[in-house]
Amino acid sequence: MTQVTNTVRFVLDGRIVEAQGARRTTTVLDYLREHLHRTGTKEGCAEGDCGACVVMVGELNAAGTGVDYVATNACIQLLPSLDGKSIKTVESLKKADGTLHPVQDEMVKCHGSQCGFCTPGIVMSLVNLVQTNTSPVRQEITDALSGNLCRCTGYAPIIDATAKACEKKSALKVDDSADLPLLKEIKRASTPTMSLDGEIIVQPVVRTRKGNEFVSPATLAEVADYLVKHPTTTLLAGSTEIGLQVNKQFARPDHIMYLGNVKELRQVAETDKVWRIGAAVSLTKVEELVAKAYPDFAEVLRRFGSPPIRSTATLAGNIANGSPIGDSMPCLLALGANLVLRRGEKTRNVLLENFYTGMKKSVLEAGEFIEAVELPKPVAGQVFRAHKVSKRFEQDISATCAAISYTLKGGKLFGVKLAYNGLSPFPARAPKLEAVLEGKSPADVTAADLDAVIASSFTARDGLRATWAYRALVARNLALEFIEEQKEVA
Repeated sequence: MTQVTNTVRFVLDGRIVEAQGARRTTTVLDYLREHLHRTGTKEGCAEGDCGACVVMVGELNAAGTGVDYVATNACIQLLPSLDGKSIKTVESLKKADGTLHPVQDEMVKCHGSQCGFCTPGIVMSLVNLVQTNTSPVRQEITDALSGNLCRCTGYAPIIDATAKACEKKSALKVDDSADLPLLKEIKRASTPTMSLDGEIIVQPVVRTRKGNEFVSPATLAEVADYLVKHPTTTLLAGSTEIGLQVNKQFARPDHIMYLGNVKELRQVAETDKVWRIGAAVSLTKVEELVAKAYPDFAEVLRRFGSPPIRSTATLAGNIANGSPIGDSMPCLLALGANLVLRRGEKTRNVLLENFYTGMKKSVLEAGEFIEAVELPKPVAGQVFRAHKVSKRFEQDISATCAAISYTLKGGKLFGVKLAYNGLSPFPARAPKLEAVLEGKSPADVTAADLDAVIASSFTARDGLRATWAYRALVARNLALEFIEEQKEVA
């Protein structure tokens, strides 16, 4: 079996590939190019930014009748995370008779390529889009391309090519009929391995002679058990952070645990008051979840990285990473999100506002992990606003992101929760600013009042993304913008 033979098995174009002897930190891109000679997939940035390496990673759907695909940056994904899945590269699109996919064909006819280096990744992003959306509008096409950088062609002919390709709807679906039985054959076990004494044994996908390993559990119990035994294990979900460490810092964690196959962590449950979002739920799913209830939150997430990043990155991963400029946290803080933390069989609840203790430091104990994020649903009369400020609309890191939640009663602000990133060593609420706003009419709040409180609330520091003067000004103006022109809801 895969787990005990140090073999990563995945399906590629109707055949099972068995990758033996590869390092646990080998990237999908490197394996495709160096071992399978699939050189259409390019390395541009090795950071998940440029999109030249985009491929489609597939899994059996819930019914086992088809394959669900996500566009993925191969440069930052680790090869063992492919175990039990399938992959499509740009070479997969050409049929046996030489016929090109409609997206490829129209890219040629519309002159959508010049140097061509970025073209395979662009094609894969667009082909992934049309697997589920055969009539995309222009905004959906440009969103799908937001993770693909083209330096010479310009996007107009690429967008035109997509629209023309979608006129051939019957030919848009990738033929994966030969992959289905093979995916069922290599499907990873959904139950844990048990010893004769009834103890959980988490089988590695890859193990070295030194005992270092890459594990891919299927159940929450396995995750909890393994982390108690190996508390320094690196947790892997979207690989948007770990992939950078592997590529740029040559990191080689001793123990890596991939959470993408844990069913309990990939689910969203809900009550009348909250959504319970599993730690392995992707940002794409979260964006869809909150789109109607909190459209500003969904817009912040739409500007988070790119579709290939959001399809693999997770909300819990963004929180656990603890970046001072993490984009999801201000929204979650303003909405009063709660974290469910687990160690072994014990769980505890910690409000996100109490989670961070310093820059990239938190209250997580050894062997403890985020099991779920509980996001409150909107209540009657609640106003929620959020906005991200950055130099580019897409694919950029925040200068600051701000979010606020409040209700209007008698024309005054109540229950104010205001949060920022980029102003302090970790994303945080701004209690002094909240106090200035609480109980006030929006018209009574002045810029001078907010400026004074911002100056006393945060340590002035310039950063790579913006000067302190700029961030402080943006923080004040966003707060004013958030409370203006709001109508009281009866």
